[in-house]
Amino acid sequence: MYSDYAPSAPVQRAVEVHHPTPLPPAVPVSAPVVSVQPGTVPAVASIVLPDGRIVTGYAIDAVRPEPVAAKPAVSRTAVNVALGGVGFLAVCGGLLLLTSFIAALTAFITQLIILAAVVFGGWIAVQLFSTSGHQGGTTVNIRKAVIKRNHFHG
Repeated sequence: MYSDYAPSAPVQRAVEVHHPTPLPPAVPVSAPVVSVQPGTVPAVASIVLPDGRIVTGYAIDAVRPEPVAAKPAVSRTAVNVALGGVGFLAVCGGLLLLTSFIAALTAFITQLIILAAVVFGGWIAVQLFSTSGHQGGTTVNIRKAVIKRNHFHG
């Protein structure tokens, strides 16, 4: 910063003082009278300041923190997790029983099919290899028959 002006004495400036303008007093409005119980009106306190002025006002009670609610022995989250686990185990148990039931039903149906095959196969074997007596129908003794000129005489 270059300057050709170098003052030898400090420059004095005029001081402006602003005074607040007072507000006119408010017009009193007649308010309804409310009965107040004696215990609810706060006490009036006066304080003497170091310069001799006296300030009067209502005493303010210290802010009391809200009492902390007693925490339960077990947190709600832990209870919810435990209940979810119990429900999950119940579902898994049911699924295990359902799976076991399906496996047992499959084994039972397989055994019924095998039993039917054995019984039916045995019945067919008895029918084929049976040497029991007369089976019914017409019996033709071919040895006694005479075949003349491609004609059968029985």
